[in-house]
Amino acid sequence: MIERDVQRVCELISSLKQDGARTIVAIAGPPASGKSTLAEAVVRSLNAQAASEIPAAELVPMDGYHLDNRILKARGLLARKGAPETFDAAGFCDAIKRLQSTEKELFFPIFDRQLDLSIANAIAIHQETPIIVVEGNYLLLKSDPWKSLANVYSATVFVSPTLEVLENRLIQRWIEHGFDSPTALKRAKMNDLPNAALVVNNSVAADLTLGQNDH
Repeated sequence: MIERDVQRVCELISSLKQDGARTIVAIAGPPASGKSTLAEAVVRSLNAQAASEIPAAELVPMDGYHLDNRILKARGLLARKGAPETFDAAGFCDAIKRLQSTEKELFFPIFDRQLDLSIANAIAIHQETPIIVVEGNYLLLKSDPWKSLANVYSATVFVSPTLEVLENRLIQRWIEHGFDSPTALKRAKMNDLPNAALVVNNSVAADLTLGQNDH
């Protein structure tokens, strides 16, 4: 299933590529939709096809723009971590807009799930890398500041399993983090599922929509 989806995304990107211009592709979807796995696989596939030492594609995840836990705690938002208001959304959008320029190398943060914090300047984007895959929950939201990226993306992909599939995956994710089933269910219903519903109901239509229900 994912191999076919990777092929479809790569074909979409190939159809849009223009010499001398950077192609910026958004892969969005609710939490536990499979978008991160898909985005990573797409970048691997694009780089496997490239002959140059300079990467043909790089991945920029939105998760690097999580606000620090100390800020979230001070604002009473720690339990809502992962919701739109717990990100530096304006900073993220400004950074993605800078990707349109290929004049210099750019650096982006990543989010370390084990440490539960963002690490600055952990991703280096070579100025000659032609394709950037941006991945995150809220990339296609109709609200500010997210909607300001609409003209930045060359193509958009939305990964959207059913809410039933998402709920099962989110509960399992919390169980794998060491929580018992009732606690996992509570955590999913309090934060993850409302965020998922927001993404599904308030994102603009994408150029390509994928189900990802099978894995």
